[in-house]
Amino acid sequence: MVTRRDVASIVGLGAVGAAMAAGAVASPAAAQTAPDSNESTFARIRRTKKMRIGAVNGGAPYYMKDLSSGQWKGFYIDIAKALADDMEAELEITETTWGNSVLDLQSNKIDIFFGLNPTPKRALVIDFSVPVFNNAFAFLAKKDFKPKTWAELNSPDIKIAVDQGSSHDQVVSRLIPKAQISRLKTADDATAALQTGRVDAQCLITMLSLTVLKKNPSLGQFLLPTPIFATTSNAGFRRETDKTWRDYVNTWIDFNKGLGFIRTAILTNMELVGVTEADIPPGVTL
Repeated sequence: MVTRRDVASIVGLGAVGAAMAAGAVASPAAAQTAPDSNESTFARIRRTKKMRIGAVNGGAPYYMKDLSSGQWKGFYIDIAKALADDMEAELEITETTWGNSVLDLQSNKIDIFFGLNPTPKRALVIDFSVPVFNNAFAFLAKKDFKPKTWAELNSPDIKIAVDQGSSHDQVVSRLIPKAQISRLKTADDATAALQTGRVDAQCLITMLSLTVLKKNPSLGQFLLPTPIFATTSNAGFRRETDKTWRDYVNTWIDFNKGLGFIRTAILTNMELVGVTEADIPPGVTL
């Protein structure tokens, strides 16, 4: 795990009101722990000293779970731990999926989820942080696949696989609508479609494309079509009137990007899955 101490070598709680009923005063301990029905996420984290995040098993290098020890790794785990430390809170990790993460935020199961693209559809129901890093859209393609531009990909002769409802789905629907698009349940299903020859290519963001290809070089080739179109990876929050939690995280992200901590956390964890900084193509910035 990378910490900000590693990076550095490189580069009021609110007052608790006294509750009274029938002339009796609640004990100090009860006043300290009793939640307010209108309590904000920020206030709850400060009160309970616990910060809840969602994590996706098999989502390397974002999230990785050691099946033998049950320990979580990944750059968003390192980033979340550092955030929890600054909140003087213990990190609690709930396993989820990319598809369920928004529902988990809405139902108040978790306080924050790192790794969401801020799509207009998602923005209807949750709030987003400032970008944590940028990520360009790319493809895993058959080795003999020739198209190199988005314009060349926009052809009815080309078969593309995506995970349904994802940002990959949205970008190919908008940029290459003439292609034959297979919308499958998960990104793994889309990869299987490429592996079995049912499609010519799979759309994924760059970081995931490089990770999948490192694990299975026989899948084909990495393709970054031009012009480069990128999305951002952000944190998501449950929508609430009090924006203190969102505003604090935004300040925290900007500060730690400036320190170089976030970039170092990303690159260090990518190396755990065999991807180095040299593998990141020109024109793609973190």
